[in-house]
Amino acid sequence: MAIASSPSSLHSSLHSHSKTSITPRHSFSSSQGFVKILSRSDFCAVGRVCAGPLRFHANPIKVSASAAPVMDKPDSRVSTVVDVDLGTRSYPIYIGPGLLDEPDLLQRHVHGKRVLVVTNTTISPLYLDKVTKALTHGNESISVESVILPDGEQYKNMETLMKVFDKAIETRLDRRCTFVALGGGVIGDMCGFAAAAFLRGVNFIQIPTTLMAMVDSSVGGKTGINHPLGKNLIGAFYQPQCVLVDTDTLNTLPDRELASGIAEVVKYGLIRDAAFFEWLEKNMPALLARDPSALSYAIKRSCENKAEVVSLDEKESGLRATLNLGHTFGHAIETGAGYGQWLHGEAVAAGMVMAVDMSCRLGWIDETIRKRTLDILQQANLPITPPNMMTVDKFKNTIAVDKKVADGLLRLILLKGPLGNCVFTGDYDRNALDETLRAFCKS
Repeated sequence: MAIASSPSSLHSSLHSHSKTSITPRHSFSSSQGFVKILSRSDFCAVGRVCAGPLRFHANPIKVSASAAPVMDKPDSRVSTVVDVDLGTRSYPIYIGPGLLDEPDLLQRHVHGKRVLVVTNTTISPLYLDKVTKALTHGNESISVESVILPDGEQYKNMETLMKVFDKAIETRLDRRCTFVALGGGVIGDMCGFAAAAFLRGVNFIQIPTTLMAMVDSSVGGKTGINHPLGKNLIGAFYQPQCVLVDTDTLNTLPDRELASGIAEVVKYGLIRDAAFFEWLEKNMPALLARDPSALSYAIKRSCENKAEVVSLDEKESGLRATLNLGHTFGHAIETGAGYGQWLHGEAVAAGMVMAVDMSCRLGWIDETIRKRTLDILQQANLPITPPNMMTVDKFKNTIAVDKKVADGLLRLILLKGPLGNCVFTGDYDRNALDETLRAFCKS
């Protein structure tokens, strides 16, 4: 399947070896009660911010990519490395096919001689042996333990988390051990939280095996579990040593899970990267057909976008919250419907449609953006409305405990201006929120 050419502003071709370095220096612009994420259009060719006044004054972000090989091994299959620049806690995101067959990639990030692989019942028979071999190949001093958890969002809770601690304590792991998250977003979040808490912090590595985890949850250090009253309310910011994205693992991903991950990919285009959104509109058939080049490019571009934001605002003081477009409504759907009934990306897709609808009602975006959002999500086989059981009251009760509530005020991520621009704000007409909820709920 032919793939449309990527925009020149996206820096590199689909097939080239590249290393992307994210050097954060500027922060975000803020005015009239808004926190506005800097879209890619806010930067001119030399990397300097060309947008309006900034509250934080420093040097600009620089995003660079080169055609030079990225690994010191000439036969490496790594096609791209995206660096998340967090000073002494910076780490690489390796992207490419067959990376689980390259032991050096994992072993260079293992500290000590003990490793605990955290995975689930679905992924274990597919990739646990391969990861274990990669960790121990040519290095008999490495001892690998594993804990296999049940699969599904409904198990992302304290009871399941305790199974990780039980295994770590029973096998007498020490502070020089390394946890390895092998699976999707649920496994990555729980393993990372366990690593943050065990012995007050041990190293961990992310090996995401779903598109959702590759483009979003494995990057940035958000870890945690759900509470019956709300999603991801218990957790910590804790960065991995590296993220290893073996794109071959997508070959075993069900179509529904693939579509779920595409929702997060579309999000980046809506909030900050209009050129990428246009590329997605042209290449959605290739993504759904699992074209390797299209998938690799979408993953690379998504990771670059997230790495930039995380490097600027690691602890979500404002800017990083914009990555949650549609998530307030989406998390309410996941909680209200029951964890595991809707995939995260499905709920986010419906939530993004609601956020875009509200943005349109406020007069902040053109109707064409709303239509393009509906079109691309439908093309990706994603839902564009919440389930029938979601009522106005159920939405309101759930979003009242959303993590973005501050001093009783619900702050939302909404689109404002041309495609690729958004705001994080509590300064909006509450009638617009009520109108959106009534439009999408039967009662």
